[in-house]
Amino acid sequence: MSLPIEDADYFIQLMELPPKIYAYIHSNGDSTFTIFLDPRRDFWQQLDDYEHELWHIVDDDFFNGLPVWVVERK
Repeated sequence: MSLPIEDADYFIQLMELPPKIYAYIHSNGDSTFTIFLDPRRDFWQQLDDYEHELWHIVDDDFFNGLPVWVVERK
């Protein structure tokens, strides 16, 4: 996995999440992000979840004005 992220600071935290939510990303408001991954998922699922959340940074999803349902269908 290689994503073109330059000048993006992010943190990763493990946290048990509600059912059917495997990961999410939070903008910290200071140009950094925190990616939350559910530790109950196996390593490969977490890796897929991690990559999915990184693409939200790459695609500028926090600031593109699109509704969440549109962003998640990409």
